[in-house]
Amino acid sequence: MPYRFLMAGGGTGGHIFPALAVARLLRERGHDVLFAGTPEGMEARLVPEAGFRMEPVRIGGFNRAGLRKQVRTALQLPVSLGAATLIIRRFRPHAVFSMGGYVAGPVALAAVLRRVPLIIMEPNAVPGVTNRRLASFVYRALVGFEATKRWFPSERVELTGLPIREEFFRITPKTGGPFTLLITGGSRGSQSLNRASSESWILFRSSRTPIRIIHQCGASAAQELAAQFAASGLEGEVIPFIRDMPAAFAEADLVLGRSGAGGVGEIAAAGMASILVPLPFAADDHQRKNAATLVDAGAAHMVLDRDLTGERLFREVEDLRRHPEEREIMRERVRQFARPHAAERAAEVLEEAASIKKARRL
Repeated sequence: MPYRFLMAGGGTGGHIFPALAVARLLRERGHDVLFAGTPEGMEARLVPEAGFRMEPVRIGGFNRAGLRKQVRTALQLPVSLGAATLIIRRFRPHAVFSMGGYVAGPVALAAVLRRVPLIIMEPNAVPGVTNRRLASFVYRALVGFEATKRWFPSERVELTGLPIREEFFRITPKTGGPFTLLITGGSRGSQSLNRASSESWILFRSSRTPIRIIHQCGASAAQELAAQFAASGLEGEVIPFIRDMPAAFAEADLVLGRSGAGGVGEIAAAGMASILVPLPFAADDHQRKNAATLVDAGAAHMVLDRDLTGERLFREVEDLRRHPEEREIMRERVRQFARPHAAERAAEVLEEAASIKKARRL
């Protein structure tokens, strides 16, 4: 029986790609799927490219935002809540799936007020403020870490992990070729990683380290960094955005990147050795807690953003390059955090909630 589902999530690829993974499954099963997103976020491009419709909801952020942005967001809240409510009234979804990001707040609240079953996915070690406040109202909370379950009613929380593209689970350990370091600061890049990476190039060059560097740097820094890298004489490339990230993982021996839930999930699914650099301004410091969970299990290394210099990057990478046995241990241990059927389980929960909602309407 076909149902209607509203998906809320956006801002960065870490929110959008998992929601799209679930949406594709729902579409394959014959359901109607609509997205709510911000016109400024990456969802405005990625959702239509995937063949889904998107309705706009304008909203900013509160957590660790400046006073001016907080005031602007507060003024937007009634309008964004009204827009989300109107979408729900028109589309009449049988269930709402919240993946996080600024847009998820008003959409999730509108779902609760309209008594539409709300399924949230909380992939971080510590839930965001919106999910914490809505914890007692959710139909089901799908979480990424065992420790996260304590924030939700025990009968309505389930450990599923984060939906990750199937291609990541099919990656096998690289054999042969030059030692390859993949650096990614996320879909928009990272100033800290860009700076440290560029500072390290002269060190890799002067030490004659046999290394190949692939660096996703974000669109704003791409032209300048690519020119500097070309002048360094090192093998590899600096590019603004990697569209086929599973292929990039397959070519890498080591990943250096942020520790958002999406990045950690991809590393776990692919069984990659990694150096994690938590974003210092992430809401509730969740990236550091995500990274610490892997570090405590011996599944990754962590360097705090304030400590990341070109020299520190060089030393960390060199240490792991010279010790393949340590990288192998990290690969083995990180796989315990991989959840290969998260998207399927999310789709099943949504269908379950929808069937109950439809039965009550009859």
